Amino acid sequence: MEDQSPKRIRCKAAVCRGAGEPLAIEEILVDPPKAYEVRVKIICTSLCHTDISFWQAKVSPVFPRILGHEAYGVVESVGEHVEGFAAGDAVVPTILGQCDHCTSCTSETSNLCDAVPPTMGPGMRRDGTGRFWDEQGNPLHDLLAVSTFSEYTVMDMNQLVKLDPAVPPKLGCLISCGGATGVGAAWRLAMLKPGSSVAIFGLGSVGLAVAQGAKMCGASKIIGVDLNPDKEKFGKAFGVTDFVNPSQLDKNKSVGGVISEMSGGGVDCSFECIGVPSVMAEAFRSTKKGNGKTIVLGLGNDKDEVRLPAQDLLYGKCIMGSSLGGLKPKTHIPILAEKCMNKELELDGLATHEVGMQEINKAFDLLLQGKSLRCIIWMGK
Repeated sequence: MEDQSPKRIRCKAAVCRGAGEPLAIEEILVDPPKAYEVRVKIICTSLCHTDISFWQAKVSPVFPRILGHEAYGVVESVGEHVEGFAAGDAVVPTILGQCDHCTSCTSETSNLCDAVPPTMGPGMRRDGTGRFWDEQGNPLHDLLAVSTFSEYTVMDMNQLVKLDPAVPPKLGCLISCGGATGVGAAWRLAMLKPGSSVAIFGLGSVGLAVAQGAKMCGASKIIGVDLNPDKEKFGKAFGVTDFVNPSQLDKNKSVGGVISEMSGGGVDCSFECIGVPSVMAEAFRSTKKGNGKTIVLGLGNDKDEVRLPAQDLLYGKCIMGSSLGGLKPKTHIPILAEKCMNKELELDGLATHEVGMQEINKAFDLLLQGKSLRCIIWMGK
């Protein structure tokens, strides 16, 4: 009887051979999925600042590597013991797992699955080994056990979310990480109430998604902070009501001080979407005493440390980190997709550019030059 089990696939991928080097389009081999794994054909992917951090070796400097973690795809094959997925299903990958059984997954307050814990290093979550090989038979490291800059990739079934096939691929791509992170931070972590005031430091795609999440929750004052004057126009389109450009302030005024004046003593919640320690501290200073909350979404460097005014903590202010905006991916991403489809959320505008895989380095140039929010990369072009 003929063996029907999945075999290795030969396909194209954008491979990063060294820190900061242009990605090379190469023929690679992708292993079949092992137990609890799914092999996915990537339809489109997008470039995130997190990919840039790994590409520049600011975090986990391991090469050669296949980057990418925001994407939309279709299930090609499944390994043993996989439940809930079949060939042809529309899916998006996530950097976090959700098994629905561990202590964290059953908790109301944590979204970091214990069964498939998050990691910055390469290798699949369950066994630490890779699934990619170059034509010479050398291993290619993955990124966050996702690696979507490849026509085919292998992921743990707990890191995949099934979507309604009516959801457009581009939208699915946007809510697999950046869009979900921003909206989730406002909706699930900050739990903003109608009439809330917020400040968003950094109006990239995540910051703009925060603005949409805050608007969805009924926030009345949404202050955007960015050095790029063009972001004022972008921000207003996503729900930002006020804009602060730190470079245009009087030298005697701090950003935190200006925001406190604008909001009558500080905002209810600030969001740091850049990953710079000094900005994290400024975001903390901009919140009000009593119950002001600062949520950090930006990815800093490995050895970054944050210095805060200790006395402010005595006044009830707090600062917290976030992964995927506090969302449980399998539970909440389909809800976000539905909200986008019924226009309760407007995230389509995050995709400012589109290229084919052969032009993937153009996506890096656009993001580094501040000319794009999200560049959609179509893998079949």
